[in-house]
Amino acid sequence: MAYDLIVIGTGPGGYVCAIKAAQLGLKVGVIEKRATYGGTCLNIGCIPSKALLHASEVFHQTGHGIDALGVEVAAPTLNLGKMMAHKDATVKSNTDGVAFLFKKNKIDAFQGTGKVVGEGKVSVTNDKGEEQVIETKNIVIATGSDVAGIPGVPVEIDEKIIISSTGGIALEKVPATMVVVGGGVIGLELGSVWSRLGAKVTVVEYLDTILGGMDGEVSKQFQRMLAKQGIDFKLGAKVTGVEKAGDGAKVTFEPVKGGDAATIDADVVLIATGRKPFTDGLGLAEAGVVMDSRGRVEIDGHFQTNVTGIYAIGDVVRGPMLAHKAEDEGVAVAEIIAGQAGHVNYDVIPSVVYTQPEVASVGKTEEELKAAGIAYKVGKFPFTANGRARAMLQTDGFVKILADKETDRVLGGHIVGFGAGEMIHEITVLMEFGGSSEDLGRTCHAHPTMSEAVKEAALATFFKPIHM
Repeated sequence: MAYDLIVIGTGPGGYVCAIKAAQLGLKVGVIEKRATYGGTCLNIGCIPSKALLHASEVFHQTGHGIDALGVEVAAPTLNLGKMMAHKDATVKSNTDGVAFLFKKNKIDAFQGTGKVVGEGKVSVTNDKGEEQVIETKNIVIATGSDVAGIPGVPVEIDEKIIISSTGGIALEKVPATMVVVGGGVIGLELGSVWSRLGAKVTVVEYLDTILGGMDGEVSKQFQRMLAKQGIDFKLGAKVTGVEKAGDGAKVTFEPVKGGDAATIDADVVLIATGRKPFTDGLGLAEAGVVMDSRGRVEIDGHFQTNVTGIYAIGDVVRGPMLAHKAEDEGVAVAEIIAGQAGHVNYDVIPSVVYTQPEVASVGKTEEELKAAGIAYKVGKFPFTANGRARAMLQTDGFVKILADKETDRVLGGHIVGFGAGEMIHEITVLMEFGGSSEDLGRTCHAHPTMSEAVKEAALATFFKPIHM
């Protein structure tokens, strides 16, 4: 039986693509090498890490600060095994949910490793080495990404002492000390988890700021907040070696701008230097599919490779490695294959760091606008001036909105604060419809809410805030 579409990979991009295509009337099959669906995100990435972030925050809050609200309890006891069981149960409910959606939408699933073996042909090899060939009109590559090491530095990851994000969500005990190599989203999120649970965490970052391409002001203020929580930072530091030493490991680094090398000992070292596209064994080179210099699959404006009928989405193609970006691409390519007009607006893709407080961003940063020579105006509002934030003792952070100086069209929004990941979306929707800061500032917001700080930042952008 021939399919209209075979999707290789069932992460957020792949499974959403398959479901959307099935909803549009296509005969769809998926190929997944794992025993469960959902890819890195649902199995060992976004979902389990958020379960641990929430659980560790509840643990930390119980032991620090709720007495100020009149809630007095004995010091909490950590049951790490139970916390990990919560994480595992969360993963199972999500991966089972994808399996249910496949059945509901009559999508055929093939367990094994997928490979393009010819025009309109894909093979699936199971764990017994048995191979079958499937015929299909279209193929979507949605195989995601894998852990990237430290450029130029050989590192042996054993997921016990020297770990990746995979080991970072599965430690059997809380280490006394942890070094995190990389000050990006993954490193700061997992570093926060283990810091809250009792580890002394040090982050070693090559750049002079954490969170790479985030707005500079946001990055600096957020770093101060994490430092107050007890996380140490070594910025502008180039790691030259990571190796086991006794029962732990040691990390050697030197200043990027020159200077003497230094070494830090730790019980556990987390390598969080980013991710790389996963395309090994897919048969893309043999099929003539062009890759770029960074190992990503090259696609045109309609997600198609240079080979007719082969498409690619998500982490294997250009753009931010974000699950929701992959999902939007999955929907768009399904629509295109079904003969509709699929589109993704890459200027309006929010990103969130799920620490406490959260950091959320959409659109341009000040640095990007300056580099592009775009005249802009800035409006800011701190949560210290927000009534709901005061009531909840969540006054850390602020909202920042950037708008075109002439037209007032909002070009970017940045939030550091409790619930930032939820609040960013009203700025996202506003930008999707080309809205102005005045549009947002004149929109009625419920009182008292944290979101009023977003409205006040918008008011500050086009005129003046009320509560400052």
